[in-house]
Amino acid sequence: MSLHAQIESNKRKSWLLLIVVLCVVVGTVGVYSYWVRGDLFLPVVAAFFAIPSSLIGYYKGDTIALLTNGAKELPADAAPEVHRIVETLALTAGIPVPQLYYIESPALNAFATGRDPAHSSLAVTTGLIQHLNKEELEGVLAHELSHVQNFDIRFSTMAAVFVGFVTILSDLFLRASWWGGGRRGRDDREGNGAGAVVAVIGLVLLIISPIVTRLIQLAISRNREYLADSSGALLTRYPEGLASALEKISQSPPLSTAGRATAHLYIANPFSAKSISNLFSTHPPIEDRIKRLRER
Repeated sequence: MSLHAQIESNKRKSWLLLIVVLCVVVGTVGVYSYWVRGDLFLPVVAAFFAIPSSLIGYYKGDTIALLTNGAKELPADAAPEVHRIVETLALTAGIPVPQLYYIESPALNAFATGRDPAHSSLAVTTGLIQHLNKEELEGVLAHELSHVQNFDIRFSTMAAVFVGFVTILSDLFLRASWWGGGRRGRDDREGNGAGAVVAVIGLVLLIISPIVTRLIQLAISRNREYLADSSGALLTRYPEGLASALEKISQSPPLSTAGRATAHLYIANPFSAKSISNLFSTHPPIEDRIKRLRER
C-alpha cells in the first residue's frame, strides 16, 4: 500500500471507528434498557454522555495527552536546533510546523499527537535532546512527524475511545447483574432468567475488555511504528540516523511521567525500552526495527 493510500485508509478508519463506538454503546445500552427496564431511557442517557465524550476525545485528546505526560512548551531559544530540524522536516513533508513541547526527564523518548497536521504537537524529553546528535535527532523527529503526516495519531485516539467504552459497558452490565436492573430484571429472574443473561454479558465483557484493549493497542502501535520508521527514513534520506537513535533509546531509563493510557504514543516503550520484545508489548522489538532500517 502506498503512503497516500495508507493516509486515506487511516482517515476512513478513524471516522468509521467513531461511528461504531457510538452505535455499539447506544445500541447495547438500548437492548439492555428495553430488556431489563421495559423502556428506552438508558440509551438516551448513553447517547447524551457518549457523543460529547467522543468529541472531547477527538478535539482535545492531544491536550489531554500532553498534560498527563507533564509536557511543557519548548521555547525556540531553549532548543534552537530542535526547532530548526522540525521546521525543515515539516517543510520537506509539506505539513504545518507542529507545536513543540518538552518533558523534563533523563529518559530518551518522544511522541506526537494531534487530530491532523494543522492541529499537531510534538513532545521530546530533555534526555533525548541532550544525548542524541543531529542525525539521530533528525531521525526521531522525522519519525514523529510521519505519525502526524500519516494521520495514524487520530486513529489511535479513536481506538482509545473504543476501548474506554468497552470497559464502561462491562462495568454497566456487571453492576446490572448484581443489582437486578429494575422491574424487568425482577420479573425475569422469576420467569425467563434474563437477569442471568445480563450477568453473563457483563462477565464476558469484563473478561474481554483488557484483552481487547491490549490487542487493539498492539496492532495499531506495532503497525504504525513500522510505517513511521519507513516514512521517517524517506523524509531524512538517512535511515542510519534513526537506527542509531533507537540503539541509544533502547538503553534509556524508564519515563516516570508516562501512563498506560498514552504509552503507545511514544517512539519506544516508556516503561522499559529494553524489554519491548514481549508478546503483549504495544511496541515492536527495537532490534527488529533497527534491522529493518539498516536493510533499506
